[in-house]
Amino acid sequence: MKIIIGLGNVGKEYKNTRHNVGFMFLDYYAERNGNEKFKKRDNYYYLESNFKGGKIVLIKPSTYMNLSGEAVIKVLKWYKANLEDLIIIYDDVDLPFGNIRYREEGSAGTHNGMKNIVTVLKTEKIKRIKVGIENRENLDIGLADYVLSNFSKKEISVLYENTFLELEEKLKQL
Repeated sequence: MKIIIGLGNVGKEYKNTRHNVGFMFLDYYAERNGNEKFKKRDNYYYLESNFKGGKIVLIKPSTYMNLSGEAVIKVLKWYKANLEDLIIIYDDVDLPFGNIRYREEGSAGTHNGMKNIVTVLKTEKIKRIKVGIENRENLDIGLADYVLSNFSKKEISVLYENTFLELEEKLKQL
């Protein structure tokens, strides 16, 4: 079993923001694979499917970004899963826009959602795929405002036509 957790914030106002790239990818992946809509359980949305002959669970925490760890721990308990089954997908402001980077462990850096997950799980040994969102033309905007700003139409096209395809291929390798 694989549990793929995409980080983001719930609510229409956050739908196409940079901080929601994890949610955006899971929606893309579910649609491409003909799956149903996500269902609500406790403090997360989930979608169960088959992947490479095994079970895959897509998770979108409903706790808002900074409390993502609360949902992650409940998911692991519900599915009686191990950390080895878990992959977190989230945005990285220090990675060039559209690039992805896979890591099996490491610090959370400046990402508050990942910081909370590391704190709750009490380990940095968490598989993760970071999606680059760094594309700041206006460098005087604060980090919080930047990550909560919407992607441009051009950026969304790049995500769906390039980045998410690459991300989907990476998941097939794991």
